[in-house]
Amino acid sequence: MPKDAHPRECSIADTLDIVGERWTLLAIRELSYGVRRFDRIARNTGAARDILTTRLRKLEANGIVRRERYSDHPVRYEYHLTAAGRELCDVLIVLMAWGDRHLHPDDPPVRWQHSCGETLSPMVICRHCGNEARPGAHSPTGRGALTS
Repeated sequence: MPKDAHPRECSIADTLDIVGERWTLLAIRELSYGVRRFDRIARNTGAARDILTTRLRKLEANGIVRRERYSDHPVRYEYHLTAAGRELCDVLIVLMAWGDRHLHPDDPPVRWQHSCGETLSPMVICRHCGNEARPGAHSPTGRGALTS
């Protein structure tokens, strides 16, 4: 890092320290699909076993996944999303929607059906006023918001 760098305090940066790596997000994707066992997560993500082990341990240490033993001989575990991990699925759905619009506009590889029966079309809104959160509709405040 350059000597004159002053990284901005930011929850985005702090979150990326935990989940900002391809195999981590793909493991969370698999868990959101209901895939719980290590071998299947590895197969469906393409992650090397040692890398996946490291990512899952980091997620566990940060309260995003929990392990549950399902076999004693040999000892084997399943992985489950915690409440915090389930909240990350909202982020993945919005990320997926961006990819559908900009990378696969004619044929998205996966579609989610909402409980209303329609294809899910996520949108970020303000909980207080109900308006869509778009650039220009909000501005940063707080200790990490310095612009100079």
